Amino acid sequence: MASKLYDIHVNRIDGTPVSLAAYQGKVLLVVNVASKCGLTPQYDGLEKLYETYADRGLEVLGFPANEFAGQEPGGNQEIQEFCRLNFGVKFPMFEKIVVKGKGRHPLYDYLTAALPESHGKGHKLMSGILALTGKGPKQKGDILWNFEKFVVSRDGKVVARFAPTVDPNDPDLIAAIERELTAEAESVQA
Repeated sequence: MASKLYDIHVNRIDGTPVSLAAYQGKVLLVVNVASKCGLTPQYDGLEKLYETYADRGLEVLGFPANEFAGQEPGGNQEIQEFCRLNFGVKFPMFEKIVVKGKGRHPLYDYLTAALPESHGKGHKLMSGILALTGKGPKQKGDILWNFEKFVVSRDGKVVARFAPTVDPNDPDLIAAIERELTAEAESVQA
């Protein structure tokens, strides 16, 4: 049975509608991104992951969002140009969406319901700081900040959720991606 993930529709950053069913059979790394965040340099690492693992079935999907201190104020064309010019981003980017709170996109409803809390290096510290400043999650499952990462298996199951502070070259994130890429390879060979 196909995952409900594949029933969700999004728009590419150029406005072209696409169903996530187009990514069925791929391992996904879904990331909410922003251009004016202290974590924005993670675009480099995300692009390196994409270049390293795309031929094995990884897709990095970038979803700009502006819910965190207004750190993604630009329009879609401006975001696309920024990513291409500053970081050479070739992985798929999508139109700006809402990832927490009122109007949250169905994709993020799905992802956060599957794994309500992120983990990884810096998670507790970041959660504590955000709570002290009143910028922490308001409801269970809320995204902490820009660059939170979800790993999704080839059959659409959310298998890992990493805090924004987890760098794309973090060994735990890479291990989660490798595990999913290898799991499929082993099942195909069996």
